[in-house]
Order: sequence, then C-alpha cells, then structure tokens
Amino acid sequence: MVNNYLRFTLACALAVLTALTSQIKFYLGIIPYTFQNFAVILSGLVLGRYGFVPQLIYIGMIALGFPASARGGGLGVLLGYTAGYIWSFPISATIMGFIREKVWRKGDLKETLMLWIGSILAVIPLYIIGFYVFWLWTVGNSGLLNYCLKVAKTFGLNLSPFWAVFFATVVVFVPQDIFMDHVIAIIVFKHIQKFLKSYGLA
Repeated sequence: MVNNYLRFTLACALAVLTALTSQIKFYLGIIPYTFQNFAVILSGLVLGRYGFVPQLIYIGMIALGFPASARGGGLGVLLGYTAGYIWSFPISATIMGFIREKVWRKGDLKETLMLWIGSILAVIPLYIIGFYVFWLWTVGNSGLLNYCLKVAKTFGLNLSPFWAVFFATVVVFVPQDIFMDHVIAIIVFKHIQKFLKSYGLA
C-alpha cells in the first residue's frame, strides 16, 4: 500500500499523463481518437479506489483553462458535446481501482486477464454517459447528427439517427480502447508495481 505522499505524487503525475495523452489524437470527424483511456485505466490500476483523484485533478486543469483536453481548455469543454466522456473519467478510474484491489494478488496470467476483463467493465459508464451527452447535443444540431450519419456510412452502414450516434461515439472507439489502450495500461501498471516493490513502496 502506497503512503499518502506517494499517492498524491502519483495522482498528480497521472493527471498530467491524462492531459498529455489527450494530445495524442487523430480525427475521423468531430470526435478525436485519443490515448486517454490508457491514462484513465492506469489511474485505477495504480491508485486503486483512489483512481478518481488524478481524474478530478485533470478536470480541474481543464476548468482552469489549461489546454489539457483534445479540444483545449475552459468551461466550454466541460459543458460541450464531448463533456460526458471527461466527466466519466473519475467513475471509470474508480471502478477499475476497485476491480484491481479485488483481483490483483500474485500478478499471474489469470489475474492479468481478469484485470483486462475488468477494464472493459470499467469503461461502460464512460461510453454510456459520453454517448448520452453527445446525443442530447444532436437534438437541433444537424451538423453533429450529419457527422454521425457520415461516420456510419463510411463503414457501409445505413443506421437510424440514434444508432448512428451510438456507432460514431462508442463503437468506433472500442477496438482501440480495449485492445490497445487497456492492454498497454496493464503492462505499464505491472512495471510500476515492480518498481515500487523494489523500493519497498508497494
């Protein structure tokens, strides 16, 4: 168990990491692909039930105007069409943290697989809330809705507005999140654990 000073240091580092990974981005359209799910999952893995702390610090950075998100900084970002994702970061990090505390003991292959499955469960609220907020923004905003319809058609799908928004705001991100971001987060976590244990800090 890390002490409070180390926990706070790690929380600050993970908040900065979340901001940095927001800048690793590319656009399919309005919503950017980023590497932030890596930092969110890593927050829960490293800090356990306190995984929400770095994500609250991160939200505070955005609120203060730091360009910490893919869309910059300021209250406009926290109230915009991608705000649902950002506000869900603390929730997903906390869920991941509780799962890690429950399953991580020996660090064997079975526990590693359980962490990965747990990471999928942890981001479900992020997807749901992110989608819901974006969906609310599409009401009366033909630009956002047309973007989602265009994304669906790019993949050869002719979907209703509701499912087109779900596809464009959730489905297209799932492969990268689960098979890249989460896997890398678990690998990095295992190295961090080894480092902390070698110095008697974990």
